[in-house]
Amino acid sequence: MKTTSADSGRVHDAPSNNWVYRVLPRALWPYAQLARWDRPIGWQLLLWPCLWSAALASGTAAASGSFSAGRFLFHAFLFTAGAIAMRGAGCTYNDIVDHDIDMEVARTRSRPLPSGRVTRFEAKAFMVLQAFAGLVILLQFNGFSIFLGILSLALVAVYPFAKRFTDWPQFFLGLAFSWGALMGWSAEFGTLSPAAIILYAAAIAWTIGYDTIYAYQDRDDDELIGVRSTARRFGDEPKPWLIGLYGITVILMFFAFVAAGAGFFAYVGLVVAAVMLAYQILVLNIHDPLQCLALFKFNSVVGLIVFAGLVLALLVRLL
Repeated sequence: MKTTSADSGRVHDAPSNNWVYRVLPRALWPYAQLARWDRPIGWQLLLWPCLWSAALASGTAAASGSFSAGRFLFHAFLFTAGAIAMRGAGCTYNDIVDHDIDMEVARTRSRPLPSGRVTRFEAKAFMVLQAFAGLVILLQFNGFSIFLGILSLALVAVYPFAKRFTDWPQFFLGLAFSWGALMGWSAEFGTLSPAAIILYAAAIAWTIGYDTIYAYQDRDDDELIGVRSTARRFGDEPKPWLIGLYGITVILMFFAFVAAGAGFFAYVGLVVAAVMLAYQILVLNIHDPLQCLALFKFNSVVGLIVFAGLVLALLVRLL
């Protein structure tokens, strides 16, 4: 008799050799799956705009002589912990909202709620616990950043419903997932600037692009059950759209760097990232779900390259 994902305690679309299954007791697996601890790509993609913004702001602070390495590292730690906590709370909330939909989609049917391994009450309690951890982390920032962080909750609340009323739910994901591009700057200066706002817009376009690639895994199931997405909107010809989205990402990021006075290596990182984005479009096969997932995950490397360029530019400025 074949063992299903639910029988094994694992989910269909996550690696079965993840640390979650080697370290945590089996009773905690469903909660780790609700928080997506077995799929770190989500919090990584949430984190990169935060770190880009923090590094960009630090470069500006260094130019004026107000940079603090300790403050930058502390903020980086807070953003990492916050991304893990809030991504987990957001995913748990999304699973609660999408409980019925997930039961109809092959890729998501083995998740903890549709498979019956946790109750809705347990999921809600776990969501509140993660959100509280995120609040504790948020309170370590300045007042303006706390205000921005609370403001972002409205976007988080709307996103799971977007697939029901628009072909562009990825845009709403971008609004929420890119918020860190504002937070990193506000954490350093207690205010916003054109550079941070432009960087936010760049991150939104990037998010729409990579999540469109991700959505092609579910396009057939989504069509059957009436769930809307950019993958369905773009149909069999997504490459012109992706060229536009990733092109906007690179152009806006360039202008954000110019506005903030970023150093040479920031632009080097951006050029490398642009090549990596172009590669995704070139090789994309929307009829290969495994490749779509791999290209989606590849965007974490793109985020790392941009961040590395900004950090190198910062270090050069400090020398």
